[in-house]
Amino acid sequence: MINLSQNIKLSMEQRLTPQQILLSTLLQLPLLSLEQRIKSELEVNPVLEEGEEQDENPDEEDMIEEPDDEEMEEISKELELLDQPKNNDEYDKKELEEAQADADLENYLNDDESFEIRIPRDKNEEEFERPEIHRPSLPEHLMEQLHMLDLDNRQLAIGEYLIWNIRDDGYLDASLNLETVANMFETDVQTVEKILKKIQFLDPTGVGSRDLRECLMVQLEEQGKQDTIAYKILKDHFDDFKNKHYEKIMEALHIDKEELQKNIDIIVKLNPKPGEGEFDARSNYIVPDFIVEKIDDKLVVTLNDWNIPPLRISNLYKKMLMDRKKYDKETRKYIRKKVESARWFITSIWQRKITMLKVMEAIVEKQREFFEKGPEYIKPLTMREIAEMIDMDISTVSRVANGKYVQTDYGVFELKYFFNEKIETEDGEEISTRRIKQRIQEIIDAEDKHKPLSDEKIAEILKKEGFPIARRTVAKYREQLQIPVARLRKEL
Repeated sequence: MINLSQNIKLSMEQRLTPQQILLSTLLQLPLLSLEQRIKSELEVNPVLEEGEEQDENPDEEDMIEEPDDEEMEEISKELELLDQPKNNDEYDKKELEEAQADADLENYLNDDESFEIRIPRDKNEEEFERPEIHRPSLPEHLMEQLHMLDLDNRQLAIGEYLIWNIRDDGYLDASLNLETVANMFETDVQTVEKILKKIQFLDPTGVGSRDLRECLMVQLEEQGKQDTIAYKILKDHFDDFKNKHYEKIMEALHIDKEELQKNIDIIVKLNPKPGEGEFDARSNYIVPDFIVEKIDDKLVVTLNDWNIPPLRISNLYKKMLMDRKKYDKETRKYIRKKVESARWFITSIWQRKITMLKVMEAIVEKQREFFEKGPEYIKPLTMREIAEMIDMDISTVSRVANGKYVQTDYGVFELKYFFNEKIETEDGEEISTRRIKQRIQEIIDAEDKHKPLSDEKIAEILKKEGFPIARRTVAKYREQLQIPVARLRKEL
């Protein structure tokens, strides 16, 4: 007797369409990188053109009007799909797409609104060229090397995503989860790890590392020194090395003081911050992504996108796509693919603009006193509050905030500056943790370097000033400020 059984298993997994991945990538780019990305897209896609639409028929409008509030809201909501499960079956049915494409081709090309959305440009605005950056940025330098590696399209997309999440100091953003990246690109964590490792061996070596230990180990690996005592110190005794517990290291590795010093000299010659130096953002110009001005007692937010060109689909290629007699099926298939790619790109640029403005306007609303009175009036604020306020996912807010700058009456600030936790004083007043960190920095700067203050002592000083901060909280904020413990601050 044969028993037959059927099991039905329902599962939900996160899959992103090519459009969603593109939008996610564009959201992460600061202004100068976006300009470079547009230039690259113009080079690789012949269908995409820079410039205003040409008047071929004076009776027809050559440009789509800027969407109204309702349309903008509809476009914005598409961003929520970045973090929602998506069935991708429709993108696997290539033959069906091909058949349907020929049937609907004319409607597709005449549907201007689907791909002719462009950022409107003020005709009266004076055009001028921005001076070139003195040196390439770290992401640009890494991207150029990445494209020289033997990677397929998916691996390349993962590599680009990782690179845009590398901080100015050369380290991978601590908030980035490799498992999330793997799910986003429908692969496994091991694949993402391998691509990250390839990035770490680009120039400068160690870039993209997740911590100091990994950064230094990668540099020794690149030098072929995996079998040295220096490598063993980093691999197995890093905490003791960091805290200068040298006796423990000598005992564990059975080496004398001279041998230890020899290997410590090797380690200290390595680069602890591969992103700084030649690629240090401070040595380049910072071009703000936003400008916040007070006009007639109103805070006005503008996107500093005057150098972003209008984009269009080439009329020549549209005509070629319609001409079935002159161009064969394969040629039209290639053009259709390029048109679709250009369409996604133009729409994603517009969606990026909307999302950026929504996030910045929400920040201004929450931090109004800061923009009106100055940095000392900064309030506690979390990305979750902004996400809930504009009805978007917190990861979208994070992408917008990462590496973006705003020009204010009080200077240029990174968007991340406005996000901070809160504590309550003894009087019940809620204040920003950023102000507490600033006070900790001031206390340490003024301390006697021969007798540096312990975290406990700093906590006591803060408590007397009305800030009930525990010792472990002081330690946490001190580490975030990259200030070493008291014994390492002591001077002879």
